[in-house]
Amino acid sequence: MDLIEPESGNQSRDFATAEQEIALFLDFDGTLVELAPLPDEVKVDRRVGPALEKLRSALGGALALVSGRPISVLDDFLTPHRFDVAGLHGAQVRLAGEVRTESKVPETLREATRELVRFANSHVGIIVEDKRISVALHWRLAPQLEEDALALMHKVAAKTGPSVRLQEGKSVAELVPAEASKGGAIAWLMREPPYLGRTPVFIGDDITDEAGFEMVNALGGLSIRIGEGQTCATRRLASPTVLRTILLEAAESGSLSSHAFSQG
Repeated sequence: MDLIEPESGNQSRDFATAEQEIALFLDFDGTLVELAPLPDEVKVDRRVGPALEKLRSALGGALALVSGRPISVLDDFLTPHRFDVAGLHGAQVRLAGEVRTESKVPETLREATRELVRFANSHVGIIVEDKRISVALHWRLAPQLEEDALALMHKVAAKTGPSVRLQEGKSVAELVPAEASKGGAIAWLMREPPYLGRTPVFIGDDITDEAGFEMVNALGGLSIRIGEGQTCATRRLASPTVLRTILLEAAESGSLSSHAFSQG
């Protein structure tokens, strides 16, 4: 299995001691699927949905997606399968088929969105993704505009006020409700059955996942970053392909523990 050791300073923990009861939290873009030039162009391996269903059963239901995508979009990508989800960087959480928490739409977000749309309309390759509760600006198709795009997002965030925060990622920046974070969503789920009492494992690939890694580390769990980049995660996997191989093999065997992610 293709594993990359973390940078010095991140102490890798030994999770290979026993078949622990884990709660599995998975990012979507760059983790379950490879990144694509446009958000709607990602390709989902047809085996992933059924494998996640099997793993959810094997884990007693303790499996959730933790993503910057809205819950409805994740449902569309994985249809007909439906999972527990922390969407929009934790701004909305669905548990057992019911949306249990959802941030209010900041009143200032509509004007911010209009300003971003004006910028996109005058710059080829800039994409605005309006998620209703949050709004993202993508420049993957126009990398030469990264500095301008980030400067605009910082300016808009400052004008929008304390009800939102700026969340940066890979070729994207997003205005999200200030109280929302992936770490907060994981902590909330870990207080609820079937996650309660289990060891959390969170796998992500981006700056947007660092709050989740921090929370899982604080809870004594296993944090795993996909690919390169500075991180507080305690383990790494080389690519989404490596992760899918682990998950598909675990689904086939009907068993998944933290041991599966720490094998060389």
